[in-house]
Amino acid sequence: MNDAARKLAPLAKDQADQHYREAPNNLEAEQALLGAILVNNDAFYRVSDFLKPVHLYEPLHRKIFEIAGEIIRMGKTANPVTVKTFLKADEKVGDLTVAQYLARLAAEAVSIINAEDYGRAIYDLALRRSLITIGEDMVNIAYDAPLDMPPQSQIEDAERRLFELAETGRYDGGFQSFNDAVALAIDMAGQAFERDGHLSGISTGIHSLDGKMGGLQRSDLIILAGRPGMGKTSLATNIAYNIAASYEPEVQPDGSFKAKNGGVVGFYSLEMSSEQLATRIISEQTEVSSSKIRRGDISEADFEKLVACSQMMQKVPLYIDQTGGISIAQLAARARRLKRQRGLDVLVVDYVQLMTGSKKSGENRVQEITEITTGLKALGKELNVPIIALSQLSRAVESREDKRPQLSDLRESGSIEQDADVVLFVFREEYYVKNMEPRDEFDPKYEEWKMQMEKVKGTADVIIAKQRHGPTGTVKLAFQSEFTRFSDLADPSFTQYEH
Repeated sequence: MNDAARKLAPLAKDQADQHYREAPNNLEAEQALLGAILVNNDAFYRVSDFLKPVHLYEPLHRKIFEIAGEIIRMGKTANPVTVKTFLKADEKVGDLTVAQYLARLAAEAVSIINAEDYGRAIYDLALRRSLITIGEDMVNIAYDAPLDMPPQSQIEDAERRLFELAETGRYDGGFQSFNDAVALAIDMAGQAFERDGHLSGISTGIHSLDGKMGGLQRSDLIILAGRPGMGKTSLATNIAYNIAASYEPEVQPDGSFKAKNGGVVGFYSLEMSSEQLATRIISEQTEVSSSKIRRGDISEADFEKLVACSQMMQKVPLYIDQTGGISIAQLAARARRLKRQRGLDVLVVDYVQLMTGSKKSGENRVQEITEITTGLKALGKELNVPIIALSQLSRAVESREDKRPQLSDLRESGSIEQDADVVLFVFREEYYVKNMEPRDEFDPKYEEWKMQMEKVKGTADVIIAKQRHGPTGTVKLAFQSEFTRFSDLADPSFTQYEH
């Protein structure tokens, strides 16, 4: 053998070893865990909140874990005798039958105390196997360089899969058993029972609105629309600040934090800068007019109020992104990052028409808006948070006698109405009545106008035009224009009415 051949021989052997590397697994840990469960069913509840059948490496072990779990959840005893009836009798494990293998697992079982450690080890190995699969896919796609998947969309796809893996322990989406779905629904009802105000969703801080909507429901797309000057941004900032200010974290068993009340809010302000948004919120909280704050036309007492308010606001988990013309893909990537780093409970986008879609939709604005709303709906589901997306209304409202918005007024796309779980319209009659003021004070119509103005002054209607999980109708709120603040009406004679 010449020198070159001698040098290449170990290299070829290394490559062969690499080629046949086995995926990380630990069959002994799986056997030990299953044995502990078959001997003492309490061991199952030590791992069931994080370990699923799919995390086990050996297909037979997956089947045993799944069957034992179903038996235990039904309140029955899972042991070698009850489990074997659900497995093929003629199946072999080496020289053993399935019945003998189950008996061997139980006989060699470790104590229940170690069950969680074994469960964690199995789960971690499953994550490593998933990481290998994602990594291999990334490498293969990057080598192939397919035309329909440029590097940017490959990065977004990899980021989405890694986020899903970090959040849920799996990245394939896939089917979820109805048992799991029922358990989640019961958990949600339990959380609503314990939460302030007994709401199934996150409280907006405006009680009359919560009464109609049950709070903001996770994974819902809530469209908040209105003509310019109606106060849709004000209502969105009010709600965002209320949620962030009432945030109460609760430590989970795995050391992470979850919102007991309120929540962490991500606010995409495509129209206003973060300073303008902060000025609005300070104005709402201190009751010092935002125009006075901007001009510096404030007293010393007002300034002290502002300083005290800003110190309190520094602790509030409200994160603002002021990138103009952000694309749905960028928005999703940043929201995932925020959820991983700081947590995320509510997302606000101000507003949809200022976002951009992909180049694929070309010049067609309707297609672009469809892509944006579909993307927002998918993002809400992926992150499991409500998304409040603001939207403009078409000018058709202005040419009508009755200026109340309707679903058909949503601008540029029927997909906004279709993808939304809730559609809210902000309508302030005061805005229109004010513009109708007769020029002449002695005009006979002036008194009539004055009476009408008194009736609508300081009020706003939030019209719930669509709601998948509840009634439609109108909620009357108080609106203080100088502080751009919405709140519940003190006067109970204003009732909510349903359609």
